[in-house]
Parts: sequence; structure tokens; C-alpha cells
Amino acid sequence: MKQISRVDFDEFHTPNYCPQNKVIVSGRGSYVIDQDENEYVDFAAGIAVNCLGHCHPELTKTIIKQSNKLWHTSNIFINEPVLELARQLTEATFAEKVFFANSGAEANEAALKTARRYACNQDSNKTEIIAFHKGFHGRTFFTVSVGGKPEYSDGFGPKPPGIKHLPFNDITAFETAISERTCAVILEPIQGEGGVVCATKEFLASIRSLCDRHNALLIFDEVQTGVGRTGSLYAYMQLGVVPDILTTAKGLGGGFPIGAMLTTDAIASALTVGTHASTFGGNPLAASVANTVLSIVNNTNFLTSVKEQSEKLFLGLNEINDRLDIFNDIRGMGLLVGAELVEGVSETAQDLIRYCFSNHILITAAGPRTLRFCPPLNIEDKALEEGLKRLEHTLSNIKPTRNT
Repeated sequence: MKQISRVDFDEFHTPNYCPQNKVIVSGRGSYVIDQDENEYVDFAAGIAVNCLGHCHPELTKTIIKQSNKLWHTSNIFINEPVLELARQLTEATFAEKVFFANSGAEANEAALKTARRYACNQDSNKTEIIAFHKGFHGRTFFTVSVGGKPEYSDGFGPKPPGIKHLPFNDITAFETAISERTCAVILEPIQGEGGVVCATKEFLASIRSLCDRHNALLIFDEVQTGVGRTGSLYAYMQLGVVPDILTTAKGLGGGFPIGAMLTTDAIASALTVGTHASTFGGNPLAASVANTVLSIVNNTNFLTSVKEQSEKLFLGLNEINDRLDIFNDIRGMGLLVGAELVEGVSETAQDLIRYCFSNHILITAAGPRTLRFCPPLNIEDKALEEGLKRLEHTLSNIKPTRNT
């Protein structure tokens, strides 16, 4: 078979992506390798998906073992791995019931439908969903409309009604907007696509209180912040607020596609037989891998190590900034970190992603002016140090202009 290239991608793939010109063929730990045998430090982890790096031996062993037993049954039958996964998730969180899907978007779709169904069973006029500017909840038409980035939802015709967007971290705006017609409020504890912006504890506490007062459900989208990314199994565990519904995906499968919605018995009761489903949701292959991921990540020593590596990443980025004066702000939590470029940098975040790629380091963007760092949670000291070295080498060629 001939070696594929970006030319082949452009010929056969729909043009909604703009990938790098090199083809990645393998990975191990915190590194990936392209067709030309160049090695890259991975500070992106598949956009916070490969939480245990590439080809983790325990995940590899799990998927080989399960692939020799059972791949798929459909939701007409029960399989053992998915029940074990539901048990792990409910025992580790506030939740009592779990719905499984294939992605974060599908998990959020389920959460929003469940919230609407639950509310409409009580009051048919209680349909309004409150979300926040720059929020991101997936690419289905419902979730992208709930998301707070119009550029992702414009141009596809009429959007679903009953969705209100507010400024993030603005308590006054929220107090004014919520009402008895509000059925649900959805937010990311840390806005990923919105620039790695953390919700304040005061904002979250106010939302929780007002949701309780107006009988509205609080949905935490922890697709990106979940499964150890912030230094706890889920970010809500550090924030003093418990949601009614939580969505999880990305790191849950360590690279294998899976998503889940977690909620309580009372709310889950709205999903009576036939109201919602997923052909591949609860797939035994995916569930087996996720079980192994959780058994590794949901461990005090492991989560402590995430916080330790987070401190090193923040320290390294701040030291780079002390020398180059290129970031206006470095923010985030755990190993989800955003570095916002100073106004004097003419290059965009996407430009810098390409420059970093040419210097053999993978990073992502969080909006047009923020670099996003979300390396594997078990990144080795050597890889972290090498990645920071390559990052500084890349950024040292950027010359911010300053108004004087």
C-alpha cells in the first residue's frame, strides 16, 4: 500500500478539517511519530483524550482481551463490562444512574433531552435552557446551538428555540435571566474552547442556589475536565458544587470512543423505555477500556501526581514567559492550561500550533489567541521538560510588538 499524504486527505476527505501536513503513524507514552520517523512531544493528547498517553500497556492488554470475547451486543442485551463501568462511575460520584453514548456531544445531547423531558413532565412551559457565551458542548445541531460560539452554529438554518446565552462568570446577568421557565443550566467548569477560563466558585455557588430556587437542573459538561484532568476525578469535586447531571467523555476511554451522562434516580426516571437510545452506547469494547482507565486514574496517588505535574507545567510556562514576555495570562487547573498571547503577537494561536509542529511538539488552541496545553495525565518528567524546551525554542522566534 502506498504511503498516504495530505494530498490524499484533500482528495478524499470533506474539507471541514485543516490538519498538519505530516501523517502520524504511531505513539508511545507522551510521544508520537510520523511517517518520516520524526518524534513529537504530545502536549495535546488528542485534545485531552489520551489521558494515559499512547498505547498504555494496561489499556492495550484490556482491548486485546475483550476483543477476543465480545465486541457488540446492542442495548437489547446486557453486557458485563458496561455494568461494571456504571458501577465504578456511580460509586465514585454523586450519580445513581448512567446513560452511555459514543462521545461528549452525544452525552450532552442526552443530558439536554433528559432535562427537557424531566421538566416537561412537570410543566410543559418549562423548556428554557441557559448556557454561556464561548461555551462548547459538541457538534450535534442541538448541542452546537446550546454552545456559545455562533460561528459553529450559524449557516445551518433555523436553530432550536428556547436557548439563552449569558456572559460567563457574571452573577448579576444570571440572576436576572433565570426564571420559572428555566428547565436547565449547562456550563463547563472550565471553558475549553472558550479560552481555558475557569468558573469562579462564587459564580457556581450562585448558579446552584438559583437553580434550586427555580427548580432548574444544573448540568456540568465535564467532557474535557473529567477523568482526572484537573487533579480530581471530576472538577466539581474541587469546586464545592454538585450538579444534577454530569457529562463525561474524552479521557474516559483513554483514546477509545465513549461518552456517558451521569445523574440521579429521580431525574433518570424521565427516560422511560424508548425515549432515548444509542446503537453503540455501552459497547463492551469501549466499556472495558474505560473500566481500566478509571481503575488507574481514580487513585489518590495518581491524582496527586497530576497536581504535581501541573505545578511543573505552570512553573515552566511562567519561566518561559519571564524570558520572552509573550503571554498575557497563564490559567487553568491541573493539566488543562491556557496561555493567552499578548496583544503584540501578530500570529494567531493556529499559526503557533503549526510552528510548534515543525519543532516537533503538539499543542492545541482554545480560541484565536490562547494556546491550550493538555498533555497525558501521566506525562513523564523527561517529556515535560523536553516539550517545554521545544516550546520555548518555537516561541523565541516570535517577536511581540509593544506600544510605547
